[in-house]
Amino acid sequence: MSDVRHNIRMRVSTDPGIHFNALVRELDLAAGQTQYHVRRLLRSGEIVSEELYGRTHYYPTDYDDWDRRALALFRRETCRDVLVYLIEYGPARPDEVADELEIARSTLEWHLGHLLECELVEKQYGERNRVTLHLANPERTGKLLARVTPSVADRLVDRFTRLVDQLLEDAAPVQSR
Repeated sequence: MSDVRHNIRMRVSTDPGIHFNALVRELDLAAGQTQYHVRRLLRSGEIVSEELYGRTHYYPTDYDDWDRRALALFRRETCRDVLVYLIEYGPARPDEVADELEIARSTLEWHLGHLLECELVEKQYGERNRVTLHLANPERTGKLLARVTPSVADRLVDRFTRLVDQLLEDAAPVQSR
C-alpha cells in the first residue's frame, strides 16, 4: 500500500467521519490525488463513505449506521453544542437551549430536526403540550462525542451560519414595522 493511502486510512481511523475537504487540507494533498487514493481504499473495503447532510464522510469499517450519522452531526458545532448542553444540564426546553447557546430558535429547530432523525435527541411532551428535549442514548452519545475534534474550518462555517441567522432574526422585527 502506498504511503498516501496509508496516511488517509490512518487519518480516517483517528478521525472517523472526516469529510473530503478536511482530508485534503489536513494531509496537505492535492484534491485529485486524495480522490484517487480514497476510491482505492473504498474499493478494497478498507474504509466506508456516506453522504450525509451535504458532505461525504469517511469512516473505518467497524462503525454502524447510527455511529456514522451521529459522527456526521457531531462535526456541526451547533449540533454538538446542543448535545453537550443536554449532557451537562439534562432535559431542557428548546427555548432554554436556544437562549443559553445564543442561537436563533429557527437555527435550533433546523439542527434538532437532524438530531431527532438520527435518534440522538427525543422530544417529550408534558402538560399543555410543552416540549422537553432529552438525549435518546446519553452513554453512547457521550462516548462517541468524545471521538470528534472538529476542524477550524468546520467551526468557522458554523459560526458564520450562526451570525447570519442572528442578523436575520434581529432584522425581522424591523422589517415588520
